[in-house]
Amino acid sequence: MAKENSFDIVSKTDYAELDNALNQTSKEISQRFDFKGSKAAVELKDKDLIMTAEDETRLRNMNDILQTKLVKRGISLKALDYGKIEPAAGGTVRQIVKIQQGIPTDKAKEVVRFIKDNKYKVQPSIQGETIRVTSKDRDTLQEVIAALKAKDFGIDMQFDNYR
Repeated sequence: MAKENSFDIVSKTDYAELDNALNQTSKEISQRFDFKGSKAAVELKDKDLIMTAEDETRLRNMNDILQTKLVKRGISLKALDYGKIEPAAGGTVRQIVKIQQGIPTDKAKEVVRFIKDNKYKVQPSIQGETIRVTSKDRDTLQEVIAALKAKDFGIDMQFDNYR
């Protein structure tokens, strides 16, 4: 019974669901009374969301609509990394929202350190933008998954390839 069991910690965003949420957001913005005649828009460009509106209030309202649609579509809000609001052309404001794809190296090191500090009998290893955790005991892997779900690392994490 020397077989190794493992699982991967990954961070993926489903772009099809994201596109559906963006389409629903655009439709709602075009129909809402407080956005009538405004230049408010949200678009996906090079794996980043670009939100534009006349003022910060409309930008915030548009962001609330987008977040509601994303949650309904099963996309975690932790996968969004908001940039600062900056002035844009034509008297509008713009905000760039980066979409997390893969676990950043500093966060991966933090996750591995957390696993090692808790003295689980597992071997975590960083493999590019994923973390592989291996052990001989499946119950220990289940404990690690439960502990990782309980702690907030500020990133969206999924657990794949549980074998």
